[in-house]
Amino acid sequence: MNTKQLLALSAYFIVFSSTAYAQTDPAIGVWKTIDDKTNQPASLIKIEQVNGVLEGTIIKTYPRPNETPLVNCNLCKDDRKDKPIVGMKIMTDLKQDQPGVWSGGKILDPKEGEVYKVKIATEDGKKMDVRGYIGVPLLGRTQVWYKAEK
Repeated sequence: MNTKQLLALSAYFIVFSSTAYAQTDPAIGVWKTIDDKTNQPASLIKIEQVNGVLEGTIIKTYPRPNETPLVNCNLCKDDRKDKPIVGMKIMTDLKQDQPGVWSGGKILDPKEGEVYKVKIATEDGKKMDVRGYIGVPLLGRTQVWYKAEK
């Protein structure tokens, strides 16, 4: 094999492996959030990679029994105010630190209308720690989300 062929083959494998790697990050997929008070499912969030950053969109909510479901983000303070929660992008601009670990983004709590900084981490692709915080990660709260079954 000559040098040009070897370089071409190497370039192909680099491009192919980086594309395959990006598509298989364990954070990408549909995640089930759990209500802190009831320990019951609260919503499904679809996390996908768009232009090198992660975004999360609510695709389903699970209202508690005898609870009036929250349909619109009434307390939002930005352009999402009074918009439907299902279909709403609540997580934006997460950049990858290492496989399964992303930080530097923002997350919206649609019940409170507050936006926090966010960091997510998953080791096995089945459970993910989602840490929302103000200022530094030490000043925040972590929720555990679970990969939704297909």
